[in-house]
Amino acid sequence: MASPSLAAAATGPASSPLTLDPIPLASRPPAAAATTAATRKRPVLLLDHRAHPASPTPLVSSTAAAAAAAAPQARRKRPHSSSSSRPRWQTALSIAAKNAALLAVLLYLGDLGWRWSHPPPPPPPSGEGYEARVAEVEASLARTFRMMQLQLEALDRKIDGAVGAARGDLVALLEEKRAALEGHLARLGGRADELGDALEGLKRAEFLRKDDFDKFWEEVKDTLGSESGSEVDLNQVRAMAREIAMKEIEKHAADGIGRVDYAVGSAGGKVVRHSDVYEPKRGGFLHSFWAGGKADPQKMLQPSFGEPGQCFPMQGSSGFVEIKLKSAIIPEAITLEHVSKDVAYDRSTAPKDCRVSGWYEETPGETQSSDAAKMSVLTEFVYDLEKKNVQTFDVTAPDVGVINMVRLDFSSNHGNSLLTCVYRLRVHGHEPISPRIFGAQA
Repeated sequence: MASPSLAAAATGPASSPLTLDPIPLASRPPAAAATTAATRKRPVLLLDHRAHPASPTPLVSSTAAAAAAAAPQARRKRPHSSSSSRPRWQTALSIAAKNAALLAVLLYLGDLGWRWSHPPPPPPPSGEGYEARVAEVEASLARTFRMMQLQLEALDRKIDGAVGAARGDLVALLEEKRAALEGHLARLGGRADELGDALEGLKRAEFLRKDDFDKFWEEVKDTLGSESGSEVDLNQVRAMAREIAMKEIEKHAADGIGRVDYAVGSAGGKVVRHSDVYEPKRGGFLHSFWAGGKADPQKMLQPSFGEPGQCFPMQGSSGFVEIKLKSAIIPEAITLEHVSKDVAYDRSTAPKDCRVSGWYEETPGETQSSDAAKMSVLTEFVYDLEKKNVQTFDVTAPDVGVINMVRLDFSSNHGNSLLTCVYRLRVHGHEPISPRIFGAQA
C-alpha cells in the first residue's frame, strides 16, 4: 500500500517538486508517527512530475500509478534479500534436520508395517487350559483315526467283494472252458477209437493180392467156359456178378445179416437157464402180449420181425441167459437185437453193458475131458441205442476153442429199473472138422 506522503506527492501540483505532509509529526498518533518515521528513513525516489513538452497531461497520472504499484513490490522483496543473506551452514543444517526427521518417520512406518505383516506367535497356554487343549487335540486325532480306520475297513470289504466276484466269474469261465475242452477231447477220443477200430479192421481185412486175383480170374474164365488166353465178354462178367449178388441178397434176406446163426431155435438152439422172469401187471403194456400164459424164453432164439413186445422180459436191470447151440462151433461173433427206434414205444428196457462167455458141455456118451467145463469170456460190449437195432460184436478173446454153450450176462440197461427185454440173441462161427479138436485146443 502506498504511503500517504507519496500519494500526496503524486497527486500534488506539478509546480512543487516536493510536497510535505502539512500535519505536524508531533500532532499525529504514535502509530502514524512511527509509520511516518519509518517512511522517512527509507530512500525516496523523487520524480519530476512536470509535464513533458512532448507528452500529454494524462502521462503524469499514469507515472504516479506505476510508482505507487512499485512500492509494495519493493517491500515484498526485502525479506527475500534478507533470507538470501543467511549463511550457508545454517541452510545445510536445516536441510539435514528435515531429512533426518523424514527418515525417522519412514523408519517408524516401516516398523509398523513389519509388525502388522508378522504378528508375534501367541504365548503358549499354561496350566489347565493347556491340558484341556491337548486333550481336545488328542480326542480329535482319535476321532480322525477311527474314521480313517472305518473307511479303510469299508474299502477292504469293497475290494474283497470285487475280488471275490471277479474270482467267481473267472472260476465259472474256467469251468465252462474246461467242460468244453473235455467235451472236445472226448469227441477226439471217440474219433481216435473209431480210427483205431478202422485200422484194426483194415489189419484184419484180407486184401486181394495179385496172385489171388489171377487165380480168381482163371476161375471166372473156367466158370464162363472160356479157354485160357481168350478174351472174356463183358456181358458174361455182368451176368456172373448179377448171379453172385442175387445169391448174397437171398442169403441176407433169409436172416437179416447174412451170417449163419447157430443159436436159432428152429435149428435146435435152446434156452437152458435164465434169470427171473418179469411178471407184468394186469392191464400193462406187455400184458396184452402174454395174456394167454407166461413169457416164452425161446422167443430170444426166433426172428422177431421187429414187432414191439415180441421179446423175453427178465426182472430188474441185470440178469443172464444160457443157451445151448445146435452144434459145437468155433465162435466168431455175437449179435444182439432189440426193437427198432422207428416203431418202439420205449427202448429203456434194452440191455446195455453185456458180457458173453462160452464153454463146451459134453453130452452123454462122450469121453469126459478135464477142460470140457472151462468157461472163457468171448467178448464184452455196450449195446448203443443210437446205432442200428441189430448190432454185431466180434469175439475178442484169443485162441478160442470149440464151444456149444453160450451165456449172456447184462449188468445194466438203458434206464428201466423194472425189467430188461431181449428180443433176439445170435451166435455166429464155423463148425470144426471134428468136435475132438476142442481137446487139443483146450
